[in-house]
Amino acid sequence: MGLNVAIQMDPIEAVDIDADSSFVLALEAQRRGHKLFHYLPRCLTFHNGRVLAFGHPLQVRREKGNHFTLGAAETVNLAHMDVVLMRQDPPFDMAYITATHVLEHIHPKTLVVNDPASVRNAPEKLFVAQFPGLMPPTLISSDREKVLAFREEHVDIIVKPLYGNGGAGVFHIKPDDENLNALLEQFTELYREPVIIQAYLPEVRAGDKRIILIDGEPVGALNRVPAKGEARSNMHVGGTPLQSTLTLREKEICAAIGPELKKRGLLFTGIDVIGDYLTEINVTSPTGLQEINRFDGVTLEADMWDAIEGKL
Repeated sequence: MGLNVAIQMDPIEAVDIDADSSFVLALEAQRRGHKLFHYLPRCLTFHNGRVLAFGHPLQVRREKGNHFTLGAAETVNLAHMDVVLMRQDPPFDMAYITATHVLEHIHPKTLVVNDPASVRNAPEKLFVAQFPGLMPPTLISSDREKVLAFREEHVDIIVKPLYGNGGAGVFHIKPDDENLNALLEQFTELYREPVIIQAYLPEVRAGDKRIILIDGEPVGALNRVPAKGEARSNMHVGGTPLQSTLTLREKEICAAIGPELKKRGLLFTGIDVIGDYLTEINVTSPTGLQEINRFDGVTLEADMWDAIEGKL
């Protein structure tokens, strides 16, 4: 029997059909006979105990320049949906957090992927701290003196916003770099939150591994090698994707975190590993499905829908 599936995401017209994971999740759902409904996060409403979304019935196809069709605009009660995919991109700000509070009113009777309370309680850089021994030496603080002491201890460091995404605002402060104080002043002006400081991992030059986990189990991996002169490996800032498999250490990391991901209802996650260290657990809108599919000859979106249907 086909399911009614709502997808809370960014504008469908802007997606890259050769890279976007939400797009292939929609394609696979449609292939299985599920009916799709698309709406933007700002079109989510709570009214008199009901969770409503203003959007459009959606059809998708892998055809550049003609990859979607939207039906007539309507308001739907999300409690009448079988599944809601929460797939909008960060930033993980108060708007994002508010959406998790609203969607909590319908979950789990309507299955929200990922569990909205767990998304709210697992900020991607902070959540790693729940697993001692897996993350690199790390400081989360607004205290300038503590930051300077951390640098004195580790010399070569990475400074980044605690709730940043996509590599934005990530700085590599080398031992001879004189800009740390100015950078901290700038961060203080831009953000109210603490910053996150980590020891620089030179292994990043060999790549930053993205590993996809479905219901706590690793299903595929992708290495992302930073461009020359760049400390960030994100593909949209020039990182090169390469085929990869899991090392023994990466399997240990997945085994350590997998049960907790499953327990929290984090059905679709993407973790980042540099060398022997876990650096992020992405729970908002993980990406990488299409690249891994092409490298490994798999269809991870089918595995994802098998897991969703299994939960129902």
